[in-house]
Amino acid sequence: MKSPSLTALAAVLALSTPAMAEKLTPERVFADPSLSGPTAKGVALSPDGKRVTYLKAKPEAANVQDLWAADVKGGEPYRLIDSAALSSGAKELSEAEKARRERARVSARGIVEYSWDKQGRFILVPLDGDLYLDSVADGKVTRLTETPGDEVDAKVSPKGGYVSYVRDQNLYIKPLNGGAETALTTEGKDTLSFGVAEFVVQEELDRFTGYWWSPDESRIVYTRVDESTVDVVPRADIGPGGATVVEQRYPRAGRPNAVVELFVRDLASGQVRKLDLGANKDIYLARVDWSADGKTVYAQRLSRDQKTIDLIAFDAATGAAKTLVTDTDAHWVEARDDFYPLKDGSFLWSSEKDGNTHLYRYAADGKQIAQITKGDWPVAGLEGVDEARQVAIFAASIDTPLERRLYEVSYAKPGKPKALTSAGGWWSAKVAASGGAFAGTYEDPKTPPQTALYDNTGKRVRWIEENKLAEGHPYWPYASTLPVPEYGSLKAADGETLYYEILKPQNFDASKKYPALLAVYGGPHAQQVKRTWQSVSERTYLEAGYVVFRIDNRGSGSRSAKFMRALDRNLGTVEVEDQLLGAKFLAGLPYVDADKMGVMGWSYGGFMTLMLLTADNTPLKAGAAGAPPTEWGLYDTAYTERYMGKPDENKAGYAYSDVNTRIGKLAPGSLLLLHGMADDNVIFENSTRLMSALQAKAIPFEMALYPGERHSAPRSKTKGLSVLKKHLEFFDRKLKGQ
Repeated sequence: MKSPSLTALAAVLALSTPAMAEKLTPERVFADPSLSGPTAKGVALSPDGKRVTYLKAKPEAANVQDLWAADVKGGEPYRLIDSAALSSGAKELSEAEKARRERARVSARGIVEYSWDKQGRFILVPLDGDLYLDSVADGKVTRLTETPGDEVDAKVSPKGGYVSYVRDQNLYIKPLNGGAETALTTEGKDTLSFGVAEFVVQEELDRFTGYWWSPDESRIVYTRVDESTVDVVPRADIGPGGATVVEQRYPRAGRPNAVVELFVRDLASGQVRKLDLGANKDIYLARVDWSADGKTVYAQRLSRDQKTIDLIAFDAATGAAKTLVTDTDAHWVEARDDFYPLKDGSFLWSSEKDGNTHLYRYAADGKQIAQITKGDWPVAGLEGVDEARQVAIFAASIDTPLERRLYEVSYAKPGKPKALTSAGGWWSAKVAASGGAFAGTYEDPKTPPQTALYDNTGKRVRWIEENKLAEGHPYWPYASTLPVPEYGSLKAADGETLYYEILKPQNFDASKKYPALLAVYGGPHAQQVKRTWQSVSERTYLEAGYVVFRIDNRGSGSRSAKFMRALDRNLGTVEVEDQLLGAKFLAGLPYVDADKMGVMGWSYGGFMTLMLLTADNTPLKAGAAGAPPTEWGLYDTAYTERYMGKPDENKAGYAYSDVNTRIGKLAPGSLLLLHGMADDNVIFENSTRLMSALQAKAIPFEMALYPGERHSAPRSKTKGLSVLKKHLEFFDRKLKGQ
């Protein structure tokens, strides 16, 4: 899509914006409809290229989604399936489905996922634990399951012959032309599961499935996950109606992981063959893919220390294995979704071996044919491949880390990438399986997310969700004072460039001094400073008279491997230094009151808040720490060991980053500690141990606890308002004396 003209938009605003913008209240932020306007999620192009499907929230209930469609040739988008017509939404989801949604950061209800078969005949819709099938030919929606257990991770087989799903820890298939379901596995119970991705792989490696259909749907590959060796961490799930104890299998740093094995089943004969991942069982199964001809299964085996990843090719008929490519790094290697098998037997894969993430092409035997992309910038992701034109389509921040665009490059004759989308903001895309057309979403600080269909040259074919910021848009009453960040950069201690953004209060007067808030996350890979549509909830801080500041420390995304690995084995060091550099720069601005500065963050941002409040010579007077990891030995294996190693291998690093060793430096009354009381990610123990240590030293602090909420409490519509208002009330008292 061509970026919306900011000049044109400014002209529209000048001519037709209200004379005085309304004040944005916390209550309006969490009311319906969404202030960011109607946005398209889960966009997919039908296999025949005739329509686009997507998820869209109900105007009257922004947390409930329906399935919508738009015909490529034109016409108004239309609702394909109304979730309310199929389910009341009142069903209590199983613990397995709740956990799966939490891992995927899905907080909506109604239709939260769907999938096309590759023939384009059916759309499978999981809804509240049961399955529905939309027949494209006649629009008829058929209910496929109605069982006490939830059917999760459901898929239509590639040729549309079956629907597959996991229920009660076993893998099932059901023919779509009628007939009973077949259990492909029957031993799943207690600590044994089939066809699933274990907790830590979902949470930290972004693999959310545990089974894969062959292209001709004659075979299916699936995992066997044995969690019997994983420690049971009793977790109190405290809700508004009482408390239950969940015996959660949680692999803490240095402790045993689940044992994962891989099998392939021939559907016609019923023969099951094990695909041997090697003698060492203490590994991660990072990714699994099929070759285009369905004869080879590719598995990415990641070592426990995450310094080595092997691409193994298995003969699907015999199980014979060959390691094709091994990628290693002294710090860690990334498990990414950039593997793509081509029809000629060669394949594309990414690596950081030249100092940035780039795409490479390999022959079928694993020999490197060519480096496809080059430059002092990283590929953000391989978004698609058009084999007819022999091009790879990828996202990257080539010109600046603050922006992201879509590009294409020939993998047959690599050269300079061609930009498919315009500069000025941030793009994401869903590329068609063939032909190179894509559904692209663009946003910038003055443009809420807009989604359209584009051809393979980047020309817009039609709007899917224009979401134009104009009269009638939910944000329009506030548009005349739209907050737009000021961007800049500082130099870190090692000379690296750090980017920051500043948002100024409403009715800003440069002659006055304002209280300021440092909004922090700071964890590896996470990027906060970019030219995107700004958080509508954050505007309430501007309405309350605060300056809001962000800086991306070393370790954040869209940068070189060196930049991202600066905190290797040293969490709580260089990223804290960089945030302190930003805080001191903020304190020196003429319009900032250096005696009235606070910090806030959730999850890793909560950890950073605590580290910053207890740093020597910190300029920060108060902080709100949400769901903070307070001792990295309590967090999971895959994340913690990637950056810190095992606790017995890095005792000094773990000791330094233990927040409890620093609390003597915490100013009395300067901390607000927040946590969901059913958190299954950063276990509540992280906060209770901190509470106990503070109480032992008689250091006053404040708490806000959220019954029934998991790790993502701020995104919960029901509790999000409470979280926001608590932050505002706390900082108003601590920084403004109100």
